Amino acid sequence: QVHLEESGGGSVQAGGSLKLSCVTSESIYNTYCVAWFRQAPGKPREGVARIYTETGRTWFADYDASAKGRFTIFRDNAKKTVYLQMTKLKPEDSAMYYCAADRARDRSTCARLSGEGDFSAWGQGTQVTVSS
Repeated sequence: QVHLEESGGGSVQAGGSLKLSCVTSESIYNTYCVAWFRQAPGKPREGVARIYTETGRTWFADYDASAKGRFTIFRDNAKKTVYLQMTKLKPEDSAMYYCAADRARDRSTCARLSGEGDFSAWGQGTQVTVSS
């Protein structure tokens, strides 16, 4: 089971930026679909973005509607790290952010993994607070 560890959360003002990191214990190349979820108090956990690394330079990224145009998911295979760059942050982005992973043989499989129950490995979370 892959181990995940998030970092990079903090407190920022609306309009600011943060970059979250998710370090994985093993390579995700051609093996794991990795996603970022978030959960605000009293609300269900929701998917934000996911990524699958394939052979060569081809990779797949998907974004929740709330994240499109503001958040970017990308990876550094050498560092075994998946990042979530967040810009133009809003108070409603405040939440605990989690990194999640599950085995996927290709990006089509990753594309079918969308809900919390589809991912078997989770990090401990990193808190993001955006003030108005």
